[in-house]
Amino acid sequence: MRKIRLLLLEDNRLLREGIIAVIDGQPDLKVVASFGDCSKALQSIGTSKPNVLLLDLGLRNQNSLQVVKSVKKSFPAIEIIVMDLIPLESDVLDFVKAGVSGFILKDATTDDFLKTIRTVALGGKVLPQHLTESLFSQIVEFAINHSKPSTLIESVRMTKREKQVIELVSDGLTNKEIAQKLHLSTYTVKSHIHNILEKLALHTRVQIAKYVHTSDSNETINDQISLIEE
Repeated sequence: MRKIRLLLLEDNRLLREGIIAVIDGQPDLKVVASFGDCSKALQSIGTSKPNVLLLDLGLRNQNSLQVVKSVKKSFPAIEIIVMDLIPLESDVLDFVKAGVSGFILKDATTDDFLKTIRTVALGGKVLPQHLTESLFSQIVEFAINHSKPSTLIESVRMTKREKQVIELVSDGLTNKEIAQKLHLSTYTVKSHIHNILEKLALHTRVQIAKYVHTSDSNETINDQISLIEE
């Protein structure tokens, strides 16, 4: 049986040794190298020839995202799995766009841990469990399956009303003013804004306005957002 070869980059020695023990007990998996330092790990790839890189997202004093970018640039065939406690949505999106194929929560069961490794090694994609049912997962899934980050927004499906609200928020109108202009209740406007924030993976109405104004133009945004009926 040809084993899946793994390179482990984890700066917590006890955790690193525990992961190695779990993996090496599997007949189809093998840790070919393990490190707590990014530079040493990157230097070893040419000789260790891993199929999968297991990477701690929160390496102390080291840039995990830069490691992903470096590995995918020099060794695009290597699949990358990121390990973290509960990754932020923004971190997930950044790592997916950089080339990460899977995420493992550090409180995952052994079965889930091993299943994720095998799935990714075979070309599958695994998102964090706490995101798989959210609207944000639609955006991440799109990033996984498309190589051009600039087209990411095309995966977001807005209603015509939500598009109207986006435009009015970007113009600086308050919820009350938007409600009056669109003949809606303020509660309905708040609901629309909540949905928009989730779909665009943003947190505040200020970010919505900034998002619009830092894009090429309102016309470009209108063209890119997929519309559905209310």
